[in-house]
Amino acid sequence: MNSAIKPLAKSVIKQISKAMTQTSFGRKILEQTICVAINETWDIYHHGVDLEFCVPNRINYFRAETFSTKEPETLEWIDSIPQGSVLWDIGANVGLYSCYAAKARDCQVFSFEPSVFNLEQLARNIFLNKVTTKVVIIPLPLSENLSFNTLNMSSTDWGAAKSTFGQDYGHDGQPLDKIFELHTIGLSMMDGVKLLKIPAPDYIKMDVDGIEHLILKGGSTVLQNLKGILIEIDEDFRKQSVESTRYLHEAGLVLKEKRQSDMFTGSAYMTVYNQIWHRPSTS
Repeated sequence: MNSAIKPLAKSVIKQISKAMTQTSFGRKILEQTICVAINETWDIYHHGVDLEFCVPNRINYFRAETFSTKEPETLEWIDSIPQGSVLWDIGANVGLYSCYAAKARDCQVFSFEPSVFNLEQLARNIFLNKVTTKVVIIPLPLSENLSFNTLNMSSTDWGAAKSTFGQDYGHDGQPLDKIFELHTIGLSMMDGVKLLKIPAPDYIKMDVDGIEHLILKGGSTVLQNLKGILIEIDEDFRKQSVESTRYLHEAGLVLKEKRQSDMFTGSAYMTVYNQIWHRPSTS
């Protein structure tokens, strides 16, 4: 749907929905429509693992449909994690990779996701995939320290990304087009271990759309014992890129590779890569 038609379609749908709320029958129809949408699921089979995900809207359909192709490097990296490892999924969204890590590698996963709109889908997906004892939801944002601040969001859709805690920029360092905000508490990785007694991670997957460097800054002692991390970096966002590299190097980690899917070539995300860092063997 092109940019000219989309706003018109949304306006028409909004008017129809508003008209339907004026009658008891119309409200029942809307309620049933929402119930049907929220319970729609999509089955996936990837490398011998059966998965099932909620697809209540186009964003989640896209995430499920492109599960094996959008970030193949992330799935390959998860496949390389030793069985039973502790994985922190920082910026878990609706939990596609959390569920896969729990099922494919028997990981103990701690899923950090502060969006109130994504948390329901995250919980549903964990339940659908029967990994409730393997995946722990942490509904708080990570940052460089323990503080009250604002979670700024560019969308309230289920499964949406592009939100940031305590800052006003997005993944590329440019001003965030904010449409919603909520005040909450954020904590550092070290706070998570010390105050919440979350097991320190063996591995971290991090995708938080812009404040990766701040989270790394608040996790120096956690990073010292980390075996590996996959982190999304926009190379045009120099502050994020340079500082993330510095914190990871200081922790003794080495960049193994950086990759992106072919679908990002020529797009607005062509400078965004998943960087894979590891700790060299001492033997």
